[in-house]
Amino acid sequence: MPHVVTLTLNPAIDKSTVVDRMLPEHKLNCTPPTVEPGGGGINVARGLRRLGLDARALFVAGGPPGALLGQLLAQEGIAGLPVPVAAWTRENLTVVDAASNQQYRFGMLGATLSPAEQDQVLASLAALDPAPQVLVASGSLPPGVAPALMGRIAHWARAVGARLVVDTSGEALQSALSEGVYLLKPNLSELSKLVGASELDSESAGQAAQELINQGKCEVVLVSLGPSGACLVTCEGVDYIAAPAVKKQSTVGAGDSLVAGTVYGLCQGWPLREAARLGVACGTAATMNPGTELFHKADAERLHRWLLQTMAP
Repeated sequence: MPHVVTLTLNPAIDKSTVVDRMLPEHKLNCTPPTVEPGGGGINVARGLRRLGLDARALFVAGGPPGALLGQLLAQEGIAGLPVPVAAWTRENLTVVDAASNQQYRFGMLGATLSPAEQDQVLASLAALDPAPQVLVASGSLPPGVAPALMGRIAHWARAVGARLVVDTSGEALQSALSEGVYLLKPNLSELSKLVGASELDSESAGQAAQELINQGKCEVVLVSLGPSGACLVTCEGVDYIAAPAVKKQSTVGAGDSLVAGTVYGLCQGWPLREAARLGVACGTAATMNPGTELFHKADAERLHRWLLQTMAP
């Protein structure tokens, strides 16, 4: 089984609760909060753990929230590799209005990392023994971090022979691609910006992704199409994967679940088309749960079986 490490530069403590109705200027009574570890790479590690694959989670951590983050990961059986930083780890809040079932997501900016702390992240990666065979760098960059850091991470991954999976946005995504990555997971908006297109749709996304592959920037592109599913693109062609219809409660963590399912399938040695379908199954299953909760394994496996049965030869 390949050794997997996830990297989260902007982790969070995710808190979620429910109120009867969102009203301004009122004191709102909340249900007991759910508290979970959050951030792109951390959620991918949590998803992999649910599927039966242990990944180590490297993340920056500061103050009491950073310590809590490590404790929450340990409770889920995930090996955490915290990189101590001065600023406190951020805390996010999701509130569901029970009357309308509308969801309100309050995301904080995150801790600023000094140049020395950024160097320590790279040093922590270099100190990994053994070096990962798969590195998943997922999530946003915190304030004050130059996008070039993602390029340095991609350069290191290539030097040690790690397959790099990247799920971020903006200039950080472009920086990683300048060094070359194995798998890229953008949404339509992010892919549009990468290829300089004003707007892409499901049909044109495949052609745009193939441009990146032809330029040698990546080997695989898995375009998230939201509730419509995903588009898997390789040098061999384009494969559209329609998401199964389910009763949606929350979209939080769906993208991270898509990455987790796909990485799990790849680590099992499955064909890309089968692995990507597990990713779509996990992402869809995540939307069936409230708040910040990720997918349930049984739901993901059931949806994956359905997707395989409907897969074109």
